[in-house]
Amino acid sequence: MNRQISYPSTFAALALVSAASVMPVSGEEQKPYEDFASAKFSNPTKIANPWFPLEPGTRQVWEGTTVDEEGVVEPHRVVFVVTDLTKVIGGVETRVNWDRDYKDGELEEAEIVFFAQANDGTIWHLGQYPEEYEDGKINATPGWLHGINGHAGIMMPADPKLGDPEFSQGWAPNVPWTDRAMVHKTGVKVETGYGTFEDVIVFAEHDREEPNARQYKYYARGVGNIKIGFSGDDTTQEQMELISVEKLSEEELAEVRKEARRIEANAVKFLPEIFGKVEPAQQR
Repeated sequence: MNRQISYPSTFAALALVSAASVMPVSGEEQKPYEDFASAKFSNPTKIANPWFPLEPGTRQVWEGTTVDEEGVVEPHRVVFVVTDLTKVIGGVETRVNWDRDYKDGELEEAEIVFFAQANDGTIWHLGQYPEEYEDGKINATPGWLHGINGHAGIMMPADPKLGDPEFSQGWAPNVPWTDRAMVHKTGVKVETGYGTFEDVIVFAEHDREEPNARQYKYYARGVGNIKIGFSGDDTTQEQMELISVEKLSEEELAEVRKEARRIEANAVKFLPEIFGKVEPAQQR
């Protein structure tokens, strides 16, 4: 799966979950992306869905492990920050979020990603610009934006329930970004480095590139993603849990804003045919 955010206890039980248990019904027709209407967003940057709240100035940190291309298990750390910047994409004002992905202590990826909440409470994903690093230098920038080289997807349904149909989390097959998700379990109890949570909801994610792999993301009310696991032929075997949630100071938030804008400038520089077509982010 693409991991735009590994945003992001014992994980042994996850390995026993059959990937087939979350496959869509045989013969079921699936559209590649969701219907999206920009008119259904009255206050899109106030993201208050209880399963995926995004309060500007919040920093969340996950830690765990992943497997590299040689099959070696490495420490993995993800730092995700909700900025006070917004950016209009496809006629919708989105909240800009910034995250950094460290593997074995080195920054491997940084990105800005854009979310917005519709009037019904659904959280939409309207694109992202990641920078992948090798030896401290940018070696890939697989970015996409709704309405330009991709189509918006659902990051969190308004009222997720077991039995709901699978949904697209965004559609940009040339990047590639083809992630899909569905509710896998509800009412789960989870222990993490940040605390113990009751009534957790679990989503199973997969994509077209790794059809036999599943990534499991655990969400707690009022917090968001608290744990990540996997099953099947997931090459990264990512396992993570939330260890901290902090409110940034004004000085820290100003530094975050500066870094997010620096990455946005790179997006325009390296992908002008995509990011050069939208206005720069604004503080709000």
